[in-house]
Amino acid sequence: MARQILEATGTLSEIFGAPVAEHERLVEEMHEHEAKSTDLHFALLTHMRTSFVNPLPREDMYALSRFLNEAMEKLDAAGELVALYKLDRVPKRAADQLEIISRQAELTVDAMRQLDDLDELEDYWIEVLRLAKRAERSHRTWVAEMLRDMKSTQFSRNRDVANQLVEVTKDMRRVATQVGSIIVKEA
Repeated sequence: MARQILEATGTLSEIFGAPVAEHERLVEEMHEHEAKSTDLHFALLTHMRTSFVNPLPREDMYALSRFLNEAMEKLDAAGELVALYKLDRVPKRAADQLEIISRQAELTVDAMRQLDDLDELEDYWIEVLRLAKRAERSHRTWVAEMLRDMKSTQFSRNRDVANQLVEVTKDMRRVATQVGSIIVKEA
């Protein structure tokens, strides 16, 4: 699921740079990432329900899966909003936010592979939290700049995209916080 988020950040980056005529095709690609994420989420739920032994407590695996799926849904929504609003240009801060999300996703892909060795995940936990704080500061600056530089309708549309992106970073932080909780419980 973390890999789907990482792949979707690439697609969203394309949406940000594409002409309006390309948005529909790229948004369909985003929907495909979201559908794969949802399929993986439900497959994990089925696996946990039908297996006797799981590598982590079921409630922890469920929380990780849920937060990743919610992040993917919001990333998909950001792409869809760009297309629905026919935004031909998004502010540079959108790329900054997407870079943070991409880095969080890269770290999460690696972390999910290491869930059997929790000692190696403390740095992941701390780095994703640091990135989330950076994203929230960037979001506040972005909103202030838009409010200063845009007319109300344009501001409202861009703010919706900005809000979706910062919510993705918060969901990625929730994944890392859940990993931190697992580290503490298993110590």
